[in-house]
Amino acid sequence: MNLSGVLFFPVTPFDEAGELAEDVLAEHVRHGVAHGPGGVFVACGTGEFSALSQDEHARAVRVAVKAAEGRVPVLAGAGGPLGAALEQARAARAAGADGLLLMPPYLTQGTAAGFVAYARAIAAELPVIIYQRGSLVLDPATVVELARVPGVIGLKDGLGDVDRMQRTVLAVRREIGPDFTFFNGLPTAELTMPAYRALGVELYSSAVFAFAPEIALAYFNGDERLLTEFYAPLVELRSKAPGYAVSLVKAGLRLRGTNVGPVRAPLADPAPEHLAELDTLIKTGLALVSA
Repeated sequence: MNLSGVLFFPVTPFDEAGELAEDVLAEHVRHGVAHGPGGVFVACGTGEFSALSQDEHARAVRVAVKAAEGRVPVLAGAGGPLGAALEQARAARAAGADGLLLMPPYLTQGTAAGFVAYARAIAAELPVIIYQRGSLVLDPATVVELARVPGVIGLKDGLGDVDRMQRTVLAVRREIGPDFTFFNGLPTAELTMPAYRALGVELYSSAVFAFAPEIALAYFNGDERLLTEFYAPLVELRSKAPGYAVSLVKAGLRLRGTNVGPVRAPLADPAPEHLAELDTLIKTGLALVSA
């Protein structure tokens, strides 16, 4: 699977009744794809994966695959209990998705061999990128073992442990070769990309792309002003409340005229003063890009 450029993680829109807004999601994906991302990751973290029912998850994937029209790879979130993850994987395969972003299993802690078996079962359905974050902390030897599993094609890092990540990249490149995909999956990944590029990791997920693709692409193409004048202040804003990594993305879309609805509990929408701060930041970023 060829992933390149900025990776697009769409939100999951909800209507006034709190139901999945399929038409809004379709337009959101079409708009993003028109800006040329390297891939679409639907019903993942930014898409409130943990708040979706199995039916909503399957519908969201179907909508995204259809809206992308085969122009870029579409991957779906999967994870949690093994049975649920397999159901998500099979529904994504039936919808025509190209792969999966595999979230950590909930609560249960097993051995490294146990997680490899978990990943192996799901990768039998569709190609899998492992999402290392939260409770899932992998040592380099385990990532090498995972990379040998048929269908496991990459690792998204959401930990930010530079020492661990460097050792992991070196081990996989030495034992497996260059085809295994690594990408930076930290919230507001642009801020940490200088460090990840030094490790040999060029790909990253961009939450900003979901609500301001112009800004995300300008940074990707080398506008370093955005790092200090947009992304650093955005990270400061994001740190003001748990869950803002997702809530601010949805709020940004609403500020720019796309009615994606609120986030679902336990997430909370931004406080009014934080919403005003986000609005100012977006205008600052767009002004820098247009200038």
